[in-house]
Amino acid sequence: MNVLIPSALRSYTERGYAEASGSTLDEVLVDLDRQYPGIRFRMIDEQQQLRRHIRIFVNGVSAHALSQSMRPGDDVVIVQALSGG
Repeated sequence: MNVLIPSALRSYTERGYAEASGSTLDEVLVDLDRQYPGIRFRMIDEQQQLRRHIRIFVNGVSAHALSQSMRPGDDVVIVQALSGG
């Protein structure tokens, strides 16, 4: 499946898209980390939860659980919130 990578994480992938596979969202992120070591830790904390500044959308719908089922061909968009003043 296609994964849109936000600019803040492109230092890992060196491009805006990546290919990954898995039957759950967690497996997709593990596959991304296998290809681009360290990228998963930037999205998932030590309690295995999405970091508060990360949102992931699957086919345009916000994903709330890493256990969400995935299908080949799904589009995944990772969004990193910006902060500051």
